[in-house]
Parts: sequence; C-alpha cells; structure tokens
Amino acid sequence: MFVLFEEAGKFLAGRILSEADSSLQVELDSGKRVKVKAVNALLKFEKPSPAELIAAGQKLSADIELELAWEFASEEEFGFADLARDYFSADPSKPASLEQQAAALFRLFEAPHYFRRAGKGRFKKAPAEILQLALAAIEKKKQLALQITAWAEALAQGDCPEPIREQLYKILFKPDKNSAEYKAVVEASRNTHTAPLDLLQKSGAIASPYQFHWKRFLFENFPKGTGFPALQAPEIRDELPLANVQAFSIDDSATTEIDDALSVQGLGSGTITLGIHIAAPGLAVLPGSPIDAVGRTRLSTVYMPGYKVTMLPDEIVQSYTLQEGRNCPSLSLYVTLDETTLEIKESVTRLEQVPIVSNLRHDKLDSTFTEAFFEAAQTSPPVGVQWGVELTFLHRLAKHLKAQREIVRGKPENFNRPDYNFKLDNPTGGEPQGNEIVSITTRQRGAPLDLIVAEAMILANSTWGLWLAEHGVPGIYRSQASMAPGVKVRMGTKSLPHAGLGVKSYAWSTSPLRRYTDLVNQWQIIACAKHGRTAALAAPFKPKDAELFSIISGFDAAYSAYNGFQAGIERYWTLKYLQQNNITELTATAFKDNLVRADELPLVLPAVGAQGLPRGARVRVRLGEIDEITLDITGAVIERLDVIADESADVTEEDDDDAGMAAGPISIAVDVDEPATDAAAVSTTG
Repeated sequence: MFVLFEEAGKFLAGRILSEADSSLQVELDSGKRVKVKAVNALLKFEKPSPAELIAAGQKLSADIELELAWEFASEEEFGFADLARDYFSADPSKPASLEQQAAALFRLFEAPHYFRRAGKGRFKKAPAEILQLALAAIEKKKQLALQITAWAEALAQGDCPEPIREQLYKILFKPDKNSAEYKAVVEASRNTHTAPLDLLQKSGAIASPYQFHWKRFLFENFPKGTGFPALQAPEIRDELPLANVQAFSIDDSATTEIDDALSVQGLGSGTITLGIHIAAPGLAVLPGSPIDAVGRTRLSTVYMPGYKVTMLPDEIVQSYTLQEGRNCPSLSLYVTLDETTLEIKESVTRLEQVPIVSNLRHDKLDSTFTEAFFEAAQTSPPVGVQWGVELTFLHRLAKHLKAQREIVRGKPENFNRPDYNFKLDNPTGGEPQGNEIVSITTRQRGAPLDLIVAEAMILANSTWGLWLAEHGVPGIYRSQASMAPGVKVRMGTKSLPHAGLGVKSYAWSTSPLRRYTDLVNQWQIIACAKHGRTAALAAPFKPKDAELFSIISGFDAAYSAYNGFQAGIERYWTLKYLQQNNITELTATAFKDNLVRADELPLVLPAVGAQGLPRGARVRVRLGEIDEITLDITGAVIERLDVIADESADVTEEDDDDAGMAAGPISIAVDVDEPATDAAAVSTTG
C-alpha cells in the first residue's frame, strides 16, 4: 500500500510500512523512512508506483484551466477529490481516477489566488472581487518582470532607459532593492559581468564625471535642492552705539560672507586696543525663526573650486556681512595690550555698530605684505601703504600669540605643506560644468596675512569660550585632550583645553554667517553681553540642553560630509589639471605604505615601487590612467631622487588626514551571485 502526503508544503509519496491511529511509517523511493502524521496522508493507493502517480498528476494538472475549475467549484468548502470528480468526470456519481485526484490536488495547491486552503486537502474558492484583484496583481507583477528584463537588455546593449537614468543616484548610493530599476541594473550587471558603475557609464546614464560627483553630493545632502525659501532679513531692534574705530577685513576676493574685521587703536601710546569685530546676525535672527531653520538644516557653507553653496541666502548674508563703507552691527571683543611686551591686560565684549572702512583681499595684497615687508617695517615704518602700520603691529602680535601657544602645546606648529588655490575659467560665475580650464596656485600656510587673521580668531574663540564658562552659559566647544597619536578633536558643551592649539578653551564663534555652531555660540555670547551674571537664565540654550547635543551631532555629520565632498571635488580638478597640462610625470614624497604625495600639487596616489620606501623619500613618478568617475589614478616610481627627514606638520584639527587626502577612489560593487530578488546592496566607499 502506498500513500501520497504533504510535508512542509511539498507532496511526497511512498510505501506504508506500518500504520497507527495518528501516524504512519513510510519508506520513500530513496529508501529514507519518515514518520507521517495521519492528517497529512491525502491519498492511499496500491498502484501505480508513487513516482508514476506524482509524475502523471503533475502532467495532468497543467491541463486544468483554473478559470473553469473555479466556475465548477462549490461555493462551500470542498476537498480536492470533489473538484476532480466535478471537473473530470462526466458522471458526478463516479469518483475521479487517482491521477485526476492528484492533478486536482496539485493544481489547487499552487493557485491560492483562486482557492484558499481550508485544511489538509480542503479548499474554498476565493470571492470574485478578491480574485480579480489578485489576478490584476499577478498580471502587474508579470509585466514588471518583463519590464525589468527589457531594461536589463537595454543596459547590456549600451542604452540607459530613462526611468533608470532618473533613479541613478538612488540606485547607486541608497538603493531600494525591491524597485524595478535596481533589479534591472543588478540583472544587467550579472548578465554582462560588468560592475554597475561601469555599466551605467557605458550606457550613457552619467552625463559627465563632474555632474556625477556634484549630483551625488546633492542627492545625499540636498535632496530637495539648494534653493532657499522666500525669506526676509529681520531688522536689528537693539539701539547699538557707534564704535570709535576704523575697521578692516581680510578675505579672499570670492568671499561674500565677511564675518570678521579688525581694528587697532593707540599705536605709539604704549597701550594698544585690538578690536576683533564679528558680524552679528544673532541680534536679529532668533532661535526657532524661519532663517534659523534654514541654517540648522544646512549647518555650514559648502566650498568647492569655482562655486559654493551658502548656509544662508545671499539676501540675508548681505544684510549682516561686514561690507566696507557701512556701519555694521557687530559683536566686538576689545583686547588691551602693552605695546612693548604685548601682554594682555584685559578684554571686554561689546555689542555695537562698527565702521568698516576696507575689505582687504588676499589675492591682491599677499604679494605686498610679505615677511620681508614686515621685517623692514620693524625698523622703518611703512609710509604710504594703506593699513601698513596697523598690519605691521598685528603681524608682530600674531607671531607673539603663536609663540605663546606653541609653548603650551609643547612643540612648534609647522607649515611645510602649502595651501592650494583652485581657479576656474568660468566667466559666468555660475555652477561649473566640469570642463573649465583650471589653474592651481599655492599659498604657503602661515603667510603673514593668514597668520594675522588666524591668531586674532583663535584669540577671540578662546577668550569667548572661557567667558561663557565663567558665566555658567553652555556653548559648543572644540577640545583635544592631548597631542598623542590618535587623540582626536572633539565637540562638546564643556569648556576644555585644546592641546593642538595650545589654548585653555576654544569655541567657534567668529563665522556666524557660514557656520551654524558659530551662530549658536553668538546667541550665547550676546546673552552674556546683555545680562552679565544672569546670562544663564536669559541664554537660549541652558546647561545640559538636549538641543545643543543634537546640533553638535548634526553639525559633525554635515561638516564631515561637506569636507569630504570638497576634498573629492578638488581631487577631480587636480586630475583635470594633469590632463589639461599633459602632465605624465611628477616628483613626489613617500609618506605611508605605497602612497606618495605630489610635491607641487594637492594629490596623493598609490605608486608601484613606493612600498617599503622610508617616509620622506623623494621619487619621480610616472602617472597611469585617470578615471574621473572613481577619482582614481595610479603611478609607478621610475626614479629615486633623494631622502629627506620627515618634516610633516603635526596633525591638528586643521590638518588633512594623510590617507584621507587621496579623496578616492570610489568603489561600487554588486554581488551578482545573489538572486535578482535579493541582490547585494550597491555601495560606495572612498
């Protein structure tokens, strides 16, 4: 005697060895013996053999028309033998054959949209309206599968369907694995044995390498675009006194968000008053306002060669920027010093209007205000040079402040690596297209005007950081416990030392138009300036305020993403520079593993033959092929030049991480061994 039974959704058949009330011992054709619950035994028979019955039933089941079977089926619950009799037998009084019963069982089981299971071998036909919905869904799924196949075939032939083009960045970087577009890319990638990024590039999905990097950044950080809502700059209602100073700013020509300016009073009197004046949008833009919401969403201005995405709308920025020829609302720090010893005697913070006389520009003045200029000015005061006397004093003060910080930090700050300036030939000044002619120039770190501004801002940020703490008002601080390897700069709400800068406290406060943390700190400083010892009660953010921690977390993530994009897009323009100038070889310095750093360009790349070279070894490198999408370039050491001592700058918060300076390459991969419905995620690293 044989039995047909169901086991875990499968139909098996075998010889009955023994039978009890609730179970059977069955031997399958393979020889395996299994225990079968009696309720799972659906058909008992003597012939044909189990294998023959299952084969015949499966063949016959394919001929059963589900629509007709559904019409024949009873409105009440029924068994598979009942349907087999009604469907196959001309005489309703005669039972169907074993093969017909098995066929009905198999067909009913595989059509849940027509027949619902009501128990072992028992079914009930689906209501007509439910059936129609199910059939429509099945047809839709079928058409979708055909669409996926068609898209995959088009991709394989080098043609990108428009729906995939529209979903390009989502597919590559934040894929929905259930989407038809994603599945088509996975299928095409598997069928052609081509990486998805290469596949999409060959099919024309990527308009240009530059647009790829730019659109990817926007997709990840500005999914709703970079436009601003209609906003109006609120007026500053405070009655601010007019400061009796003549202030000037020092920035690049492209700078529109002029946050800071300087003034010097008392030259030649023995007592000098240094004024550090910061634009004061915090007097008008209040926490929780629509403008604040925009700033908190963006958190910082994004910089890149030839373009920038500002934190605040230009109309807002122009209302509070320190524009020359205007009396500008400012948060001012006045530091009184001994003119001879440069010892700081006192400092005071004021809210006031500051006359901005000049907006000086680095690119126009760096060649004038050099180290040689200031050395000569110490013995022969400059005559006829605008701001020459003031800048000479400020340069002497900056060198003094830097030397004091270096005593605290325990080692000098080295500026061996230059800063690089990128300039695009883009007369319109609009968004770059990626094919502009690029020039790359250098400006040595710690150049005199840079040093003046940097030391003044460090002085302001450290002074205000301590001042907030003295008033019991929390701020957003940057601190570094020590300069030991691996000790990172961290952001928090407590005033702690910054070992890398050599200061007791450091709170970013001097760029409120382009950095949200600075705007937050400005609100807190304004509260101290207005309310003194009761500032803690009036400040927008209180101690242990969860909002501050939320801002820190968001800022850290955004600032890291923005800096990463800037490094990557600068690498893109560096590679463009190599192509435009037909540079095939360059000199470089070995510094880590097989990586070398170009001596005259902001470029780090792996070089065959550099592995094992001592840090600081100078080499000649022949450049390989450039991939503008992955930002990848390789090289090979063709000549060893000489070995120099390692003079790399100490790692501080302002330094580039050596490995990170490579800014690439991008790697995108799909595991094509996975089934199409569960393919590995398309991911990027770099």
